[in-house]
Formats: sequence, C-alpha cells, structure tokens
Amino acid sequence: MISILIPVKNAAPFLEACLESIAAQSQAGFEAIFADDHSTDASRDIIGEWSRRDARIRLVVSGGHGILPALRAAFAASRGECITRMDADDLMPPGKLATLYELLRAAGPGHVATGKVRYFSQDSVGAGYRRYETWLNGLMESGNHYEDIYRECVIPSAAFMVYRTDLERIGGFGAGAYPEDYDLAFRFYRAGYKIVAADQVVHLWRDHPGRTSRTDPKYAGPYYDLKVRYFLELDRDPRREMVLIGAGPKGKPLAQMLLARDIRFRWLTDNRRKQGSSIYGVKLESEQAWDFAQGGFQYLVAISSPAEVQALEARLAAAGLRKGQDIFWMC
Repeated sequence: MISILIPVKNAAPFLEACLESIAAQSQAGFEAIFADDHSTDASRDIIGEWSRRDARIRLVVSGGHGILPALRAAFAASRGECITRMDADDLMPPGKLATLYELLRAAGPGHVATGKVRYFSQDSVGAGYRRYETWLNGLMESGNHYEDIYRECVIPSAAFMVYRTDLERIGGFGAGAYPEDYDLAFRFYRAGYKIVAADQVVHLWRDHPGRTSRTDPKYAGPYYDLKVRYFLELDRDPRREMVLIGAGPKGKPLAQMLLARDIRFRWLTDNRRKQGSSIYGVKLESEQAWDFAQGGFQYLVAISSPAEVQALEARLAAAGLRKGQDIFWMC
C-alpha cells in the first residue's frame, strides 16, 4: 500500500479538487491520510464526508500546531510500505502515484523517487515560483540534485515517494526542522539515498496568496541556518581554506553566521568600492583578481545578480572547480 500524508489547515476552498485528483489516481492500493491542523473552516467536514464515501480517505487530528506535527500524526496513522506527501491545496496528475511507485520499485530501497512539477494559479504564477519550477525540473533532467542542494530544496515537498523503512531509518518527521521539506532532503543526502526522477510532471502546485510558503516566516529563506549546519557536518573539509564569494544582501548574513560559529574565511567581492575595506573584521578581496585555478580552497557563493551568477559560473567551470566538492552555491 501507498500512504499519502496530507497536512490540512483551512484548505476548504481547494479540498474538493484535491480529493477528486486523489480519487482519480490510476494506481490502486493507496490511503490518503489528512491530518487537520486546527482548521476553523469547513475542512474537517469536507474530508469527513469524503471518508464516509471512500474508505481510502481518512481524517486524523494533529496534536500540535504546524505542518511537522500534522505530518507526524499522519505518519503514525499510516499503514503503507511506501510513503508520499501531498498538500491540501494542490492537485495530482492521474498517473502520479503509479509513476512514482514504479520508479521506486524498480530502484529499490535506498532511493527516493520524484519527478517534475508545474505551478498553476487562478491568476498568474509568481516569478520566483516559476524560476524555482524551471530550476527544479532541470535537476530532474540532469540528475545532479545533490550538487545543488545548498542552493535550494532539490526534492519537491509534495512530489516524492520513499520506502517506509528508509524514512524511519532517518527519523521520519520526528527530528525534523523547518522548512521541513528542505531538512528532509538534507537527511536523504546524509543517508546516501539516491534520487531517481521521472521526466514527466507528477505534481501540480497551486500558487495563491494564502499559500504557507508565502505567509509563514519559516519559509522565507534563504535558510542559512539549515544550509550551514548541514554543510559543516557533511561537506566541510577542514584541511582546505574557506572562501566566501559575495558581500551584498545575501553574502553579509552568511558571513555573520559563519563568524558567529567562529569559522574563518577569506572574502571576495566584485564590488570595487568594497575591495580593500573590512566588514565584520574581514578584509574584502577582489573577485576579479582571484585565481580560481589555484587549489586548496572550498568556495561558498552567496550572490544575487543573475548576470554575476552566469559570469561566475563560467569562470568556475573554466578553472575546473566541481560543484558539491569545491564550490557550494548558497543562493
């Protein structure tokens, strides 16, 4: 059986469409467990009515507040050997469960199955969400998910499937942190689970003003707490000197976080007015004059300008630096 875990918080306007898309799945043998997070609208009534008509639909009540307690409640009530997620305001293409299940079954334990996503909206999809969709779907084609894991969450929160035993092995949702999808992706990475991706769209993400990723400050990014913690645990090589690239609105917070942990680094900027000056006691050096071909460094990149990103990527590639080993994009 496949268990679909679905946190619910005041999702009444979207639940009928969500439930219809679940009921229309081509894959047999699943249960959809909705964990209500103290909804004050008609969410419970809608799910309750569906559960009376369809035994595959179940409703549980979260004992805490937030997505993580709701996921724990849904997971505790689940019975499937395969676990996937869903958001109560989203939609499933008819073949989602079948596609992810066949991928996972073919790959076996120690794998995470995922696939492409598409945002949709009653109005227009935000530019940031559209860029994330394009970037994420590019990873599905390249297969280089973990090389970019410090950039943004590389596994869609509601578009993965994993064996229950593998999820339990990494602590399930019990030891998770926010944003919970990003933390889970890092724990997959730490456990060495390989990612297998479908070339087709397996999830339809609804963009609307009340979406949690828009309204909850826990999802505001750039998630440096999470990124730095996992980088220091999993990829930091203490034998190599660290270099931070970028001294703007993304680079400065990252620099503060590193210094707060007593981590020393050299600091590069392409801003000629800042070069030679000091910020937080660290002297800023010229990015233009830096020889990236020299060895012995690990680079953290925190820059904002798309043009600068493109130019820097070309320089790093020409110098033979490898993402995920020498260079870690934090933005």
